Amino acid sequence: MHDDKAGVWQGTLALMILKTLETLGPLHGYGIARRIEQTSGDRLNVNYGTLYPALLKLEQEGYVAAEWGMSDNNRRAKFYTLTRAGRKQVERETRDWERTTAILARFLAPRENA
Repeated sequence: MHDDKAGVWQGTLALMILKTLETLGPLHGYGIARRIEQTSGDRLNVNYGTLYPALLKLEQEGYVAAEWGMSDNNRRAKFYTLTRAGRKQVERETRDWERTTAILARFLAPRENA
């Protein structure tokens, strides 16, 4: 069977995590991964071997806070919440990606006035 899902692009996972928490509020790692996959239209596959180190890094940088709680299926899980610094980081990274994609779009668009 052919799998059409792609891995998450380098440098985008942190922004996807932060944006997911900004949109949905506190979530555990599994919930974050599922939401990223859903939002991508199931075109992305989130690898837990990269998700949890990314969450730890975001926590160490002060962009997310983590707290233990109970999941919907009554299991102990770590829930992540966006901090004030995380909200500012979402804004910065969103601006950076918008600028980057606008530049890249110039290369991908048909040349006008060649």
